Amino acid sequence: MELLNIENVLRENEYPGRGIIVGMSADGKKAVTAYFIMGRSVNSRNRVFVPEGEEMRTKAFDESKLTDPSLIIYYPVRKIDNKLIITNGDQTDTVRDFIADGSTFEAALNTRCFEPDEPNFTPRISAMLTFENGSFTYKMSILKAADAAGSACNRYTFDLAPIAGEARFIHTYKCDGNPIPSFEGEPERIAVPAGCIDCFTKAVWNSLNEDNKVSLFVRFVDLESGEAETRIINKNN
Repeated sequence: MELLNIENVLRENEYPGRGIIVGMSADGKKAVTAYFIMGRSVNSRNRVFVPEGEEMRTKAFDESKLTDPSLIIYYPVRKIDNKLIITNGDQTDTVRDFIADGSTFEAALNTRCFEPDEPNFTPRISAMLTFENGSFTYKMSILKAADAAGSACNRYTFDLAPIAGEARFIHTYKCDGNPIPSFEGEPERIAVPAGCIDCFTKAVWNSLNEDNKVSLFVRFVDLESGEAETRIINKNN
């Protein structure tokens, strides 16, 4: 699979929807994670990311404009023990609860399905990083409709190897449309520079479509010390 430039990938796609990036900095010293949200409706765009310790939640920017919180208000980032969970919906809590009970990422997501937003049937995308002995492993998942009618759910899990200078990128939509076509294939390979979190944050944020982008979360975790740096950008300030 070709190694892609994240700026080019995002600039060429007006509406990838929500996206998760996980990988390793070029110097091999940092675990790199990012999550962004976009929106076409007033309800979807009316959001901000709010940090809560090492975790993060979404919140309505203007509570008076919030019409349906069911698919837009959730915790995209949860942390439990040595694991960091990132998803595009309330399945973050499902994964956390299963891990707390000694179960697995896969078992948790086997209980979930794509979002009930016909006709788009937005996929649920998820990732989990496990840190141990100065390194990490990670998995990604997508739950998507098996057909245009949403009559069944297909579940795909990717067990990925961290490689210095590379990350994997999975997003909900292939591109804009009506209905919006779901992401296809395995998570894309993208290049990651050395451990400059501000450079990476700027590259991702500035490459997202100006009209549709809403919020961005980026975290770099030092693999030796375990210390984390986080950046959050909200279009609504």
